[in-house]
Amino acid sequence: MTKVSEIAPDVFRISIFVQEFNLQFNHFLIKDDEPMLYHAGLRQTFPVLLEAVSKVITPSSIKWIGFSHFEVDECGALNEWLQVAPNAQAVCSEAGAIVNMSDFAIRPAYAMAANAVLNTGKYNYRFIRTPHLPHGWDAGVMFEETNKTLLCSDLFHQNGNGADITDKDILGPHKSSMLEFEQGPLMEYTPYTHHTEKLLYSLAALEPKTLATMHGSSFYGNCSQALKDLNVVMKEMWGNRD
Repeated sequence: MTKVSEIAPDVFRISIFVQEFNLQFNHFLIKDDEPMLYHAGLRQTFPVLLEAVSKVITPSSIKWIGFSHFEVDECGALNEWLQVAPNAQAVCSEAGAIVNMSDFAIRPAYAMAANAVLNTGKYNYRFIRTPHLPHGWDAGVMFEETNKTLLCSDLFHQNGNGADITDKDILGPHKSSMLEFEQGPLMEYTPYTHHTEKLLYSLAALEPKTLATMHGSSFYGNCSQALKDLNVVMKEMWGNRD
């Protein structure tokens, strides 16, 4: 099941629900002078995602393909997109470009330093390094500075086939989803380190208006408080482990 919705100005959420996993895989297409696809998706779902993208823009016009960290749902189909869009370039952290993309991608990636800004035309996307948040030393998120949309990857992960975007509580569903994972092979979803609180509070200080989540409903409302509350949930679940 695939759904396309505009969750913020020129930010199109393309959601693919996989019943087998009871999970949405969300991809965000930014419509601008230099279009960006944030989350390249799984190789298996590339044809479906390609069809959905083509309903919004011409896929070959994509200039940037962004992702938080090296994981198959974030960048598994990256090379397929690089072939469809001949002028496209992966954009990720410096660590990701050096350690992963230098061997994985068929073209060199654009490496972003902490607080560097990517201009796509009307919009500026600031890159914020978030090592090991949600996971991976190469992790980072992107923040659109005009409409204040935070592309936050796996933060606030929610299982199920939720609403496209909501102003209702997402921390409860997130915690429930993490408790489900703790009972199986996906336990230890994310580490809680001595940097976690500082990173989450730095994201809260940006005062985002929309949280664009990889899995589950995106959120609008008091996003700063949601990020601070996420720290409480993460600390409760993973902060006191040996």
